[in-house]
Amino acid sequence: MEETITLKALFRTLKKRIWLISLITIIAAIISAVISFFVLTPVYESKTQILVNQAKSDQQLYNAAEVQTNIQLINTYNVIIKSPAILDKVKSELNLERTVEELNNQVTVSSAKDSQIVEITVQDTSPHVAAQIANKTAEVFQTQISKIMKVDNVSVLSKAEVKDAVAPVKPQPLLNIAISIVVGLMVGVGIAFLLEYLDNTVKTEQDIESILEIPVIGAITNIKEVPKATNVAARAPLNTRAPQRGETYGS
Repeated sequence: MEETITLKALFRTLKKRIWLISLITIIAAIISAVISFFVLTPVYESKTQILVNQAKSDQQLYNAAEVQTNIQLINTYNVIIKSPAILDKVKSELNLERTVEELNNQVTVSSAKDSQIVEITVQDTSPHVAAQIANKTAEVFQTQISKIMKVDNVSVLSKAEVKDAVAPVKPQPLLNIAISIVVGLMVGVGIAFLLEYLDNTVKTEQDIESILEIPVIGAITNIKEVPKATNVAARAPLNTRAPQRGETYGS
């Protein structure tokens, strides 16, 4: 019984404050849309792939040690690509007006598990600059890795290209608006329950029963004012006809 009353109170509070919840949700969605479409700068993404040609073994099958060595080699390459030895040359050759640390934050290097392919992803506010950085990073790495590790087993598998209709990867307005709607609902519901908790006034018979824990045996309703009655004699039509012979007033 207690849970039923609690659920009723819950839905009663939501129903009473539905206008507040809706208002906060709409405002949050509008703010998110304005920021996503007009404030945030679009960021574009470009990718290039390089292939690490592992040295062939005389044996037909690789043993576990060779597989582990190859994986460690790929991980080492991933670190070298984002090192200042590579990015500083990329910055110099492209004449980029940014620091190596900023360029490092734009570049992401990844590789699938047990794969020889390394993917270089670059994000920038210009799709053309992103493609240039990605291709130049792969090119510089291919030429410098032979000097760093004395190996020559890296080749560019695919270069980054800028398509005609390229779309930014962020911001994502629809996703931002959806998140803002959820957050707005949560904030609105929280404020609604907070206002209900702070409101200690008694408004209905149910409030009296819940506070005093006694049944209500009667209620006094508001009685509207009844217009005062006017004098009936004053509203009666006056007899203005002159009396005839044999008649008196009042007959």
